[in-house]
Amino acid sequence: MSWPLFLARRLAALVAVLLVTSFLVYGLLYLVPGGPMAFLLGNRSGSPEQIAAIRHEYRLDDPFLIRYFGWLGDALRGDFGQSLVYRQGVSDLMSTRLATTGLLVLYATVIIVVAGVGLGVLGALRRGTVDAVISLVNSIFLATPTFVVGVLLVIVFALGLGWFPVFGPGTGLPDRLYHLTLPAIALSLGSAAFLARITRASVGEELRREHVETARSRGFSQSHIVRRHVLRNASIPVVTVTGLTVAGLIAGSVVVENIFALDGLGSLLVRAILQRDFAVVQGVVLVLVTAFVLINLAVDVCYSLIDPRLSPGEAT
Repeated sequence: MSWPLFLARRLAALVAVLLVTSFLVYGLLYLVPGGPMAFLLGNRSGSPEQIAAIRHEYRLDDPFLIRYFGWLGDALRGDFGQSLVYRQGVSDLMSTRLATTGLLVLYATVIIVVAGVGLGVLGALRRGTVDAVISLVNSIFLATPTFVVGVLLVIVFALGLGWFPVFGPGTGLPDRLYHLTLPAIALSLGSAAFLARITRASVGEELRREHVETARSRGFSQSHIVRRHVLRNASIPVVTVTGLTVAGLIAGSVVVENIFALDGLGSLLVRAILQRDFAVVQGVVLVLVTAFVLINLAVDVCYSLIDPRLSPGEAT
């Protein structure tokens, strides 16, 4: 499959996924008990004239499809409507929090890739005690929920030792990285352990391949064999798991942001759900789904960059 055709198909799939998602998000929120009218009226019953005025003000008296396509058209222009709670544009609310969530996910991704791939390769090359210790640590991290890890990190390294701040995203890039260190570690430990297991299995399988045995018989050093014959061939499943893991971090950031009082998209989404702030929920969910699909597109592109023998889309 050629690159233009591959990209065209992936972009078409992206548009289809976003259309279906936007329709479901927009429609399902109006099926909750009371809908937006329950929030707008509060504890008041409201006269028929008041209800009619509110429905007209928020265009709730328009047919559903007209409201949906109107909202979708505005969303394509970057306008997700007004927050019912904050009385502020949803786009403005998200833009101020997007940097925090984005930097947190990026920081956690770096930790996952470095720790997961490094420990996985080390476990595959150093069978015995080293491999057993790494496997034990991986099992512990995989079995420990993210919120438990976050609370323990706060108790030990923030409150106990005082090495890191307890909450807040910080200001400026160095201070932000300092504030986001514990949240990124809490968000990444389980995923790093899972990636380490996948990397160990993939590298171990490649080490048993015939071409690796041939390279050993020709006298090549172990480091040369690992660099030239093992890592690239073992990277396809590693890239796949990394892409899925990074996409999952976007959802996992909700828990971490609440533990460390980070004002990101995740905490904004939780508050919006509890407060029935429909416009904010719709906007945040659509942005998160878009990020998820784009990450999977990037993974597909990486396949062909890692191994040119694979045509675009073949590895999936």
